[in-house]
Amino acid sequence: MEPEPFPDFLDPSERPGPEYLLHLYITGATPNSTRAVRNIKDICEQHLKGRYELLIIDVYQQPELAQEHDLIGVPTLIKLRPGLVRRMVGDFSDRARVLKALGVVSPLDDPAGHE
Repeated sequence: MEPEPFPDFLDPSERPGPEYLLHLYITGATPNSTRAVRNIKDICEQHLKGRYELLIIDVYQQPELAQEHDLIGVPTLIKLRPGLVRRMVGDFSDRARVLKALGVVSPLDDPAGHE
């Protein structure tokens, strides 16, 4: 009987689920939360299309989740995968900062991509 490989050693294409797993914590339909949802959805569709799962959690409806994750401000985006867990607070209007935090390199920003 062969031992099964640890999930960390699997090829990313063999891992179940989307490549990017994101949780966005918001506070109802406030202007800042609405802007954050719109901005992160736009970023994901433009740069991660078909490779992400975005879960939006309203802390007014599920306050225990905000407490469980020790949120200090909202809107908060938590990137659970790939790589290290990252947290960002704000409305995500600074796209370059968000992409950098997500580990996404835009083709325009990648000098290795130019021939």
